[in-house]
Amino acid sequence: MNITPIEIIAYLIPIAVWALAIGITLRLMVKKQSVSATISWLMVIYLLPVVGILAYLIFGEITLGRKHQQATQTLQPKYMEWFKQVSECEHLINKPTNLAYSAIFDLTRKRLNIPCIIGNELHILDTPKTIIHSIINDIKKAAQSINMVFYIWAEDGMVNEVMNALIEARKRGVSVRILLDSVGSHRFLASSECQYMRENGIEITEALHANLFRMFFHRIDLRQHRKIIVIDNQIAYTGSMNMVDPKFFKQSSNVGNWVDIMVRINGPVAPILNSLHAWDWEIETDEALQVVLPECPLLPIEMHNSHAVQILATGPGFPDDLMPQSLSLAIFSARQSIVITSPYFVPDHTVAEALRIAALRGIEVSLILPKKNDSLMVEWASRIFFDELLAAGVKIYLFEKGLLHTKSVLIDNTLALVGTVNMDMRSFMLNFEVTMIVDDKNFANEVNILHEGYIASSSILRYEEWITRPVYHRIIERIFFLFSPLL
Repeated sequence: MNITPIEIIAYLIPIAVWALAIGITLRLMVKKQSVSATISWLMVIYLLPVVGILAYLIFGEITLGRKHQQATQTLQPKYMEWFKQVSECEHLINKPTNLAYSAIFDLTRKRLNIPCIIGNELHILDTPKTIIHSIINDIKKAAQSINMVFYIWAEDGMVNEVMNALIEARKRGVSVRILLDSVGSHRFLASSECQYMRENGIEITEALHANLFRMFFHRIDLRQHRKIIVIDNQIAYTGSMNMVDPKFFKQSSNVGNWVDIMVRINGPVAPILNSLHAWDWEIETDEALQVVLPECPLLPIEMHNSHAVQILATGPGFPDDLMPQSLSLAIFSARQSIVITSPYFVPDHTVAEALRIAALRGIEVSLILPKKNDSLMVEWASRIFFDELLAAGVKIYLFEKGLLHTKSVLIDNTLALVGTVNMDMRSFMLNFEVTMIVDDKNFANEVNILHEGYIASSSILRYEEWITRPVYHRIIERIFFLFSPLL
């Protein structure tokens, strides 16, 4: 009996599919991850075997690729030593005495070696015009260096003014180095504007290069999601806004203009952000940048206000689960109130349960989320938590004047967390992110005023109305939530 090659292939394909499915199942059984993520992968693999197996091979493991992995491991001791040197500058280091909030500072310092730095001047900028004009003014004053990291850089509008200011700074002899995510900034990286900037001496480097031909060897959906600007190692910006003009950005998504903030920082914590840029830059280019230690505190230290900032860096290669751990600690430390803003609210069960418990113990918990979202899957998946949160007394406000993109947490109008982290598993586990943890009453007051403005532009979600939503809505929510660990 002769067997043709086609018949052999017809036998081998099912065997290979089932062998891969069993192998992935065994891997999932021993892998350290949430039960929901494991169940989601098993469901996809066995309901859609070929699609599920391919998806797992591409997205299932958090792998940076050999080059990035080796560079991260090689450079980590170097930057840990630099953070240690910063920690030895006694005049810069905050020693939190408030037991209500010290745990989150202790956790970050022990897991990252990054100390909490005192004496910083902080201000929130909350409109595109004030953000861009402030950045341009500081660029015009730059004397030595301008270092930037962005997820998205999109030409048009006021961004072209930033480009012109950077070119003028380069002509003055200022070094300009910009690190942009491969996927988020793919259009700009291939644009004539990017080429024009490079021709004028601005160094622009692609971070986490995405290549479909390499997708089986490292994850192609890891993102450089940080937003950092550091000028002369003294002035810094971070927050939620990409380098875009909202009047021109994603107008076709029908969610309105994106609403963001950036924090302008003047003080000794700026070199910490500069070190993150240098670390990421060296991983991508093999070029070591000089990172100078911070100088004296800018602002005087008061009895109840040390203007203290802790930089929390997260992402592949950094300690696992540090972001959800830090959020849970902040939530459990609350004594009076918790206010959270996030465009994408699909947290893990630990954070969601911490919020529910906080409301049950009498803490006033408020979530401010966009009413319309540019991600259909996230919009439906986030609703799975609403039943229990609303029943526990959590107030959910739906922002109606655009896509609220600000990522912030305010505890007791005293402790603030502001940065690039969304309340979802992608930000917790996959993206390179940066968060400021701030113990500063003046800054907390600015965050509080910001939140009050968001609430004034929002409608409140009533529990009595929410539980009467159609049954098919509940089904859609659960279907999308099953895939939430994979988003």
